[in-house]
Amino acid sequence: MRKMLLAAGALACLSLSACSEKAAEPAATAEAPAPKKSLARQAPMYAGQEQVLSIQSAKATAAAGGGLDLEAQASTDGAGWTQVGFLPRVYAATPPDGIYEVDVVAQKPATPGAAGPTPVEVKSAWDRYKDGRVKGVKFISKTNEVVAMVGG
Repeated sequence: MRKMLLAAGALACLSLSACSEKAAEPAATAEAPAPKKSLARQAPMYAGQEQVLSIQSAKATAAAGGGLDLEAQASTDGAGWTQVGFLPRVYAATPPDGIYEVDVVAQKPATPGAAGPTPVEVKSAWDRYKDGRVKGVKFISKTNEVVAMVGG
């Protein structure tokens, strides 16, 4: 009886080790790494506020009194979008890479304007962190993200 239990246990161990080897093979052949998970959560938006369609370019520069000056060239879904601005994401702790995230948002028009992408320019001062911990800013839209390093 004891020999039979030992044999069954050895067989179970061998079959489990074979399963783990087969499961490891597809992961080793995967080419693209998993996307980096954000440590932030999106701040609540006002009624009618949405992310802009896309961002073409962005810039973050250090301001004279501390803080940052943020600037982005973006596009909305159509004409008539107002109150274009930045909505910083909420962090529980400082991001380890020093790159903070902001959503580029605008107020959706009550009546739709001309269809097609419409360019908008967004400029704003950001004085939330004046201690030099911000190394860069990730600007987020509906379709893409642009990272701008401070001073670069």
